[in-house]
Amino acid sequence: MNLAETGTRTASSPTQAIPVAAARGIEAWHVPSPVVPMIAIAFNFEGGAAQDPEGKAGTAQMLARLLDEGAGDLGSDAFQEALAARAIELHFHAGPDSVGGSLKMLVKHADEAIRLLSLAVCEPRLDPVAIERVRSQMIASLRYQQNDPGVMASRCYFREAFPGHPYSRPSSGTTESLAAITRDDLLAMHKALIGRGGLKVAVVGAVEADGAAAMLDQAFGRLPEKDPLKPVPATHIHDLGRRIVVDLDVPQSVIRFGLGGVAWRDPDFIPAYVLNHILGGGAFTSRLFQEVREKRGLAYSVGTSLTSHRGVAMTWGYTATKNERVVEALDVIGEEINRLIADGPSDDELQKAKDYLTGSYALSFDTSTKIANQLVQIAFEGLGMDYIARRNDMVASVTQDDIRRATGRTFANGKMLVVAAGRPVGF
Repeated sequence: MNLAETGTRTASSPTQAIPVAAARGIEAWHVPSPVVPMIAIAFNFEGGAAQDPEGKAGTAQMLARLLDEGAGDLGSDAFQEALAARAIELHFHAGPDSVGGSLKMLVKHADEAIRLLSLAVCEPRLDPVAIERVRSQMIASLRYQQNDPGVMASRCYFREAFPGHPYSRPSSGTTESLAAITRDDLLAMHKALIGRGGLKVAVVGAVEADGAAAMLDQAFGRLPEKDPLKPVPATHIHDLGRRIVVDLDVPQSVIRFGLGGVAWRDPDFIPAYVLNHILGGGAFTSRLFQEVREKRGLAYSVGTSLTSHRGVAMTWGYTATKNERVVEALDVIGEEINRLIADGPSDDELQKAKDYLTGSYALSFDTSTKIANQLVQIAFEGLGMDYIARRNDMVASVTQDDIRRATGRTFANGKMLVVAAGRPVGF
């Protein structure tokens, strides 16, 4: 089948995603969108940096960066030239629990784009020259980051929050661990992670369902099943209530803080998500933004987000302020958390949060690429194909009782693990 001839003439919304009957058990969702003659594909393989071998942190990320550095009969330069000649966008990335990627192309170049994607995932060359180039780039980046307070604070936070756990290791590795990674390690990681088992795919754009199925068969059909991954142990944030300094000679400290969280698959995730919006996720309207920035001028930016990994969920926060005002800023943050624990939000505050979260959700789907990325993440989390249709109703139905339950599960007694990179006074 010529993939460039599979365009559709019927438009659909992301709530009308349909399963694709791809061969060999590949789980995929499809949204036809004929407005622009383009196709976007997003995909995730189960397993990421948490699968890195002991002492070789950064293996999964190095592999992701090498997948488009030559594949099949094409060396690195030839592969990149083949992409550029047809304006094909192909990217790979690695996170704690997955290696994934995205592909975007014009319909008329679909055949070549899918061929290159198939080569990248099925036959990466992992040439020694490319390995050394990527290794050098990653090490140079790490050395540059040694004086970045934000990077240093985040690395310290995860190291102290999850001691001995795979999440304690930096996904980008260390200079020592990157130097230790061999080509055999990369081949073993490819075998462990890049297979049809646990693969989730979304296809959005000017292509019919049978055309999408043909694409997926050609792109991923040659992949083998893979052996079960090492299980990622469940964990929790250690040393809540502790404050840690990463000593850097800078006039402003960068702060990272965390409390408990609720996983995306958990029934209490939506109430926790609304609660987080009220505390620090609501940009200009959140309590932390109003109290820390607007009323006191302690920081330019401050906020929180819910982070959900396979082995842990947490409420993750950030800000930065003058060394002399770090303690004051943290006191204000702690006071707002304790106010929510004691009193919860007002009814008006809760309603405004729900109105914003339901009204803004459509902005997550304003391009084919965004739709594909959202769908593949929903599939990866096992939330069901109807999640997009259900999500706003779930947000709108959150009650004060739901918020109180989520507050108990996330904030508990209000203690935080805090890392400040700088020279905070009185910390």
